[in-house]
Amino acid sequence: MALVAGVDTSTQSCKVVIKDSVTGELVREGRASHPNGTEVNPSHWWAALSEALTQAGGLDDVEAISIGGQQHGMVVLDKDGRVIRDALLWNDTRSAGDANELIEHFGAEYLSELTGSLPVASFTSSKLLWLKNNEPDNAAKVAAVALPHDWLTWRLAGYGPVGESERGPVLEALATDRSDASGTGYFNSATNTYCDDILTYALGHVPVLPRIVLPGEEVGVAPAGVKIACGAGDNAAAAFGLGASEGDVVVSLGTSGTVFAVSSSSTHDTTGTIAGFASASNSSLPLVCTLNAARVMDSFAKLLDVSHVELGQLALRAESGSGGVVLVPYFEGERTPNLPDATAELVGLTLANNTRENIARAAIEGMLCGLNAGLDALVAAGVACTRIFLVGGAAANPAVQSIAAEIFGVPIVIAEPGEYVANGAARQAAQLLTGQAPSWEIATIATVSAPAATKVVDNYRKAALYAASR
Repeated sequence: MALVAGVDTSTQSCKVVIKDSVTGELVREGRASHPNGTEVNPSHWWAALSEALTQAGGLDDVEAISIGGQQHGMVVLDKDGRVIRDALLWNDTRSAGDANELIEHFGAEYLSELTGSLPVASFTSSKLLWLKNNEPDNAAKVAAVALPHDWLTWRLAGYGPVGESERGPVLEALATDRSDASGTGYFNSATNTYCDDILTYALGHVPVLPRIVLPGEEVGVAPAGVKIACGAGDNAAAAFGLGASEGDVVVSLGTSGTVFAVSSSSTHDTTGTIAGFASASNSSLPLVCTLNAARVMDSFAKLLDVSHVELGQLALRAESGSGGVVLVPYFEGERTPNLPDATAELVGLTLANNTRENIARAAIEGMLCGLNAGLDALVAAGVACTRIFLVGGAAANPAVQSIAAEIFGVPIVIAEPGEYVANGAARQAAQLLTGQAPSWEIATIATVSAPAATKVVDNYRKAALYAASR
């Protein structure tokens, strides 16, 4: 039995799965936490990967490994391979003004046509410009720029600073894939090339960048002899792990909320609503992201002093539409629509509808309506949607499942809870061994049919428009 390993280095933790390369059967797994915050020293990721691998029984009997990870994070290295400053993560919004500066300088049409997306605070290009504008001495030291999964792959392959690695600071050994590179804001996924003009403006010079490794190609071999695949951005890895194909849309309810689809055609949205990312299978992955997803439920569960399960039970005791109560969940600002300084609003309250049940349901409806706005944008751009895979921790909540079918208006497939980013990475590792992606069976809990249309989405749209205008 050939074993492969898949890694998910997310915002909150590092997860490792060890699987049978043929059947996809889970053999063992491990996990370790990451520190909280919007900027993190990458050394914590390396320590967490080492701990998670140890928990998973190590790599002695593993033939190949691949790393999926949080997108956009800015890891800047000096000429000796040392991290210059803490990595700015995707959820760090300090570079919102710098994103606007990039758009003003290059123009929305040019950037969307070249990179498939307009930069927002999350993108690496915006963070590099922030670095140049606010820490010019650090910017001048940058010899290489990597993303979180690139940097971890590099370290796993034995590279790193002198005295901390077997193979030393060979910056040219950095590698990535199309999906993660497509989220930087300076990569053209149609030509698989970086955009030097954007980099020069953002950073002041063109650093060493990870080479692009395609699906099925090898990054290198770890010192222990394990083959290393190209890895992927977290959303692309999740889609690959689910086996999503044309017509499937994935709605992921994690720290952030994402709506994305594997598509044969690329998107070039000049409004910035849709990010034209690449998939882990050499196609496109148009994506809409919101900053506020499962943590909306966290906040209201705490407010009402209930568990997530109890929050869902309260919500299901309220009628559709929450008696007129509407939540616009911009608690941390918002990425789509691009409102980094916005705040959340709970509107429509009266003495009659101000109940725990209505507020609980409004929280879930608001979270899902924010994501439905993303689905509307994808469909308007020509992306097919015949069913939705609902994944993430909050997807296990029966209230979320029921309300999602009502709001999205298409059948909802509830995938068995699992580490789909890590599973997608493991599937990449298996592809490295055989040259073809394996057809692993995906376990599902249920399919929820879509009920008749309601006014919930219309009410949300009105409230969101008002919130955006303030």
